[in-house]
Amino acid sequence: MSSKNMKLNDWVSEIGKMCEPDSVYWCDGSKSEYDKMIGLMIDSGLATPLKKRPGSYLFRSDPSDVARVEDRTYISCRNKEDAGPTNNWMEPDKLKSIMKDLYKGCMKGRTMFVIPFSMGPVGSPIAKIGVEISDSPYVVVNMHIMTRVGTNVLDVLGKDGEFIKCLHSVGKPLSHGESDNGVWPCAPIEKKFISHFPEEDTIWSYGSGYGGNALLGKKCLALRIASVMARREGWMAEHMLILRLTNPAGRKFHIAAAFPSACGKTNLAMLRPTIPGWKCECIGDDIAWMKQGPDGRLRAINPEAGFFGVAPGTSYKSNPMAMESIKENTIFTNGVLTDDGDVWWEDMGVPCAHGIDWKGREWTPEKGEKGAHPNARFTTPATQCPVVCPDWEDPAGVPIDIFIFGGRRTSVVPLVIQSFDWDHGVYLGATSASEPTAAAFDVKGKIRRDPFAMLPFCGYNMGDYWTHWFEMGDKLGDNAPKIFYVNWFRKTADGKWLWPGFGDNSRVLKWMCERIEGKAGADKTPVGMMPSKNDLDLEGLNMNDSDISELLSVDSAKWAAEIPEIEEFISGFGRHMPTRMKAQVEKMKARLA
Repeated sequence: MSSKNMKLNDWVSEIGKMCEPDSVYWCDGSKSEYDKMIGLMIDSGLATPLKKRPGSYLFRSDPSDVARVEDRTYISCRNKEDAGPTNNWMEPDKLKSIMKDLYKGCMKGRTMFVIPFSMGPVGSPIAKIGVEISDSPYVVVNMHIMTRVGTNVLDVLGKDGEFIKCLHSVGKPLSHGESDNGVWPCAPIEKKFISHFPEEDTIWSYGSGYGGNALLGKKCLALRIASVMARREGWMAEHMLILRLTNPAGRKFHIAAAFPSACGKTNLAMLRPTIPGWKCECIGDDIAWMKQGPDGRLRAINPEAGFFGVAPGTSYKSNPMAMESIKENTIFTNGVLTDDGDVWWEDMGVPCAHGIDWKGREWTPEKGEKGAHPNARFTTPATQCPVVCPDWEDPAGVPIDIFIFGGRRTSVVPLVIQSFDWDHGVYLGATSASEPTAAAFDVKGKIRRDPFAMLPFCGYNMGDYWTHWFEMGDKLGDNAPKIFYVNWFRKTADGKWLWPGFGDNSRVLKWMCERIEGKAGADKTPVGMMPSKNDLDLEGLNMNDSDISELLSVDSAKWAAEIPEIEEFISGFGRHMPTRMKAQVEKMKARLA
């Protein structure tokens, strides 16, 4: 099989000659194909069927291959400044030379899969087409869930359509007759590369078989390459969930929110409000592509077709809709295999006395080690989510009313802030900070500045990215969404959570929606507009006044103490730092003085 697109056929032929697979297989996206891939991995000892969950399987990766590897991730463009100081850079010809040597013969003993996929509904004017070449059936089945794979994508591509080239190999060729035999295939850490060539809309990944390192439609295409395309074409590709919140009167609000990985994005995306009469529906849990519509408003789609969620901490208490979503037809990676044939992880809300841990060893809680890796994941179709929005695949997208930024901070940052205006909101997004998470393999430190939760995902100079945000605000004008900043994670001095979180986060969202309607009050503080105790719907919450006061407090001295570090951070972008950002820093300093 091949396509009608000669550019695609020539590329597949070129890669085949370099990587030397035993055979080439063009994926059609069918259920029988999915089942065939799963069968291959059961036979090679990589997939374990879960008796308790129909159509579900458990995988265990190598300890060196459990998360994004940020120091092996490159933005490769001709001018180093275009990549900016937050990205690893290497000159394109040099990087390609290194990787071509690795790719030479890397697929011997394996099948080369050609995976045509659409990010967004097939044929949508907002969607983009990619083709991933991979030697991993694990990638094939995950791409089936996370994107729209199929021959209909090739039909839309046609004879001369454009596509993003995505090349991936696990970097573990097999000798004649050899099998993986239960050993996760990948290359040593020093041979792992996740490389992006934004000037060519091309991605090359080598040596990792895990998550976004291998499912190239995810962060690599949907954010790093798409962010460059979005700037070039005048739209936005953001690391944001999308949800619809409907109030008791039936008014619909659409919210896009950016948080670093493992800081509650999926929980918020599948929120179950605790306040009567309010309804939440999920449109996406991770990525938003947004373009200005004919009505002048910013309209968003979720380019993905599934959820690739962090499992540890997911429970019926924290995210019941996610738990319902993963009852069947789900791929689990790096969890515990229980004795009765189910999957388990820490903070799941149910006990596990014995099982096989993510490293394949016998495990009990008494061992004192975690049974599941902190970044253990589930891959599940969005259609299985009980609260998926009926319009989640609307090719026109949904109109965004509210942007939310946030992070995990145990002190200083209050529960919620509304920006004074668009530029102040961009400042809040640009100076977002969070404690590190398990989603990145090599992150150290206590507090990490993560602008717009895009630090690992912006495919070009972050200073230019901030300029793009300012310019989008100018373009949207009065139609621009209102901007808020939240922190669900503030603690008391003795380490107790101040805010109950989970479904009660709807109380904060209600205040935001009522601000949009002009129905809720707010107090002006040096850091933004904030609700008073009486502005928030706290009915039914068992909270004392001192905790509420702490949640809504602003210590100007502590905020001012972070300004020098913020100035140092943004000055690192040199001439690429927009003057409007500098102006916001000066305004903040004046308000805090």
